[in-house]
Amino acid sequence: MKVIIPLAGKGTRLMPLTRHVPKPLVRVGGRPVMDYVMDMLDGLDIEELVLITGHLKDQVETHVRTRYRQPARFVEQKVQDGTAGAIALAEPYVDGPVLIIFVDTLFDADLSLVTRTDADGVIWAKHVEDYQRFGVVVTDADGYMTRIVEKPSEPISRLANIGLYYIRDWKTLYQGIHWTLGRPQQKGEWFLTDAFQYMIDQGRRIRVAEVSGWYDCGKVETVLETNLHLLRHGRALAPEGAPDVVVDGPVRVEPGAVVERSTIGPNVTIEAGAVVRDSVLRHTIVSKGAHVIGSTVVASLIGDDARVEGQELRGMVAAKDEVAPAP
Repeated sequence: MKVIIPLAGKGTRLMPLTRHVPKPLVRVGGRPVMDYVMDMLDGLDIEELVLITGHLKDQVETHVRTRYRQPARFVEQKVQDGTAGAIALAEPYVDGPVLIIFVDTLFDADLSLVTRTDADGVIWAKHVEDYQRFGVVVTDADGYMTRIVEKPSEPISRLANIGLYYIRDWKTLYQGIHWTLGRPQQKGEWFLTDAFQYMIDQGRRIRVAEVSGWYDCGKVETVLETNLHLLRHGRALAPEGAPDVVVDGPVRVEPGAVVERSTIGPNVTIEAGAVVRDSVLRHTIVSKGAHVIGSTVVASLIGDDARVEGQELRGMVAAKDEVAPAP
């Protein structure tokens, strides 16, 4: 089985942080988002990773070649024309079943299902209450997809599409992608979900499988929510030997970080090489090499080597050359 991973997007909702780091490598709980996703592939027979790159592609390639054991191929998406356009670029390298993973979310899913199902594909979904925010998957009585509806006004389904798919019938998938690319774009894009609808209309069966957890990392608010989840589930790390620091856990203060005369937490990650002095931090990530001095920082992301001094930041994103409100 091959794994297609689209990661060409610019991560505009995390600007200006993502001017310097591609969205899949934004760190949460002290690790790149992509690393958590790749952990889920352990135990699967992966022939090759096919990564669809674009924004800051050199960083992505270096990270993948350095960190992951699976063979990897990189294909650049030069035109941002949507998810169907991204998966279309992988077609020359697909000759069997594929797993498609969008790596701007974390999930708790049993991927071993791909070895047991007799369906033509699987779409993983998460039960949500606020269904109007998502594309939702409508199923029949047997749990197979009938359609996907974007942001419905009525509760026709509460199963949100999370961007994780297994397609056993790859030939019909690519027929559907070609059909989709031959139609007018929607909001300037072609959507992969239209290709899935094509498969259904051709009589293929796509099973819908629920995940127990789904954690978005696409915007500041949800990155911080995911950071809190990770700190509560094994990623917390209390600071050592800091009598002048008040800690309201959970927090993660990595070895090599300096924290002095400050109050931190809840939900604060301070990475190695960062310096925090005379400050108050809540619901914030302070990245490697960043300095926060004499400041109050709440609900914000502080990027690598950024410097925040004598400021009050709430709902902000700081990069090494810019501080801006969260998009």
